[in-house]
Amino acid sequence: MLQVSLEFQQKSSEYLDLAQREPIEITRLGRSALVLTSAAHYEWLEAAAKRTHRTAEAASVVIAAVEGAEMDPEHEHLNELT
Repeated sequence: MLQVSLEFQQKSSEYLDLAQREPIEITRLGRSALVLTSAAHYEWLEAAAKRTHRTAEAASVVIAAVEGAEMDPEHEHLNELT
């Protein structure tokens, strides 16, 4: 059975409202145990975990944007590193 602290039981509405704005870390014995967060933030985290960072799998619009990007002249010396 889930044991919930008395403070959380007494202030659950307050914590649920706060979690809609920002994640709330819940500790146990001084260590991070859980994070209470909004469903929207959780869904964003799930989507972010599934994203790929491989160029070959990037959307064509992203590849086109990278190909068309121009480097600031102050970083031109970086071209010599290749």
